[in-house]
Amino acid sequence: MVSGPVAYTALIALVGVERLAELALSKRNAARAFARGAVEVGRGHYRVMTVFHTAFLVACVVEAWARPRPVPAALAAAALTGAVLAQALRYWAIATLGDRWNTRVIVLPHADPVVGGPYRFVRHPNYLAVVVEMACLPLIQGAWMTAVAFSLGNAALLLVRIRAEEAALGPRWSAAFADRARLVPQVPRG
Repeated sequence: MVSGPVAYTALIALVGVERLAELALSKRNAARAFARGAVEVGRGHYRVMTVFHTAFLVACVVEAWARPRPVPAALAAAALTGAVLAQALRYWAIATLGDRWNTRVIVLPHADPVVGGPYRFVRHPNYLAVVVEMACLPLIQGAWMTAVAFSLGNAALLLVRIRAEEAALGPRWSAAFADRARLVPQVPRG
């Protein structure tokens, strides 16, 4: 169990290293996609998203140190479990998309929609992972102000991001995902 601000800071640092590795993978995948004729949309919100996600990790640590508070073991365990499950979902989404996964909205115009893996249950599993992570990661150390503030900010960002992404993915993608919710997993029919 993560106990105290020092251990929590180490956990957040690990998440930060993970994000840097994801950005490197994203950059590599972007180069491959552009070489195959991909197009990018949503550049304006991408910078805001990058700053927001960095600020989230910083806020987690700042609140843990500035407002240390006892965290009930059950809450800390539930939050840690949620954060770990969010990471597992993120990795499942990344593995399913393969070299089509990216932190930017980069679309191969004639590629078939990816409908396997977690995409069988929800349109945007990676964004679901982010929603869960923003709620859970701060609560591991009782940083409830960070959890609330960044969850609300993330909801606003996702409104913009999801609209841009779905518009860019086009009608074939829309048709393939017509029976799936954006963020609430569903068991597929049939």
